[in-house]
Amino acid sequence: MPQSTLERAAGLLATSHPATGRQPQRDQPSGQKGFGGSSPGKSRKRKASSRRSPSLSKADWGPMGKHPDLEAIVARQRLHLPCSGRLTADQVNQAWKRCAAEHHPDRGGAHNTMQLVNGARDLLLGRHVH
Repeated sequence: MPQSTLERAAGLLATSHPATGRQPQRDQPSGQKGFGGSSPGKSRKRKASSRRSPSLSKADWGPMGKHPDLEAIVARQRLHLPCSGRLTADQVNQAWKRCAAEHHPDRGGAHNTMQLVNGARDLLLGRHVH
């Protein structure tokens, strides 16, 4: 007697895979889902990360820190310094000396420009005039 289509399909499912010779798994144990193999109810604990926090510290928000405000960015541009990233006081002083040599009134520069250069240095170094 010829087999019906359903009987042939059922027979194909029950046979082993031709390449591996393994029988297909039909039933999974209860409680196991997906590929993780963990039982329900158990939560996985995360490892403590050794990376630093991605947030910026208070020093990074200052004029010489990683994330300066708009006034500090303008001051950095006046002194031909990078617009972002940390700066040291020595970098600011060296940049000020270069700009002062170029813009000093005794050397042919304008008085207003020299005042802007001095103000940029004072802002970056935190020297506030009261």
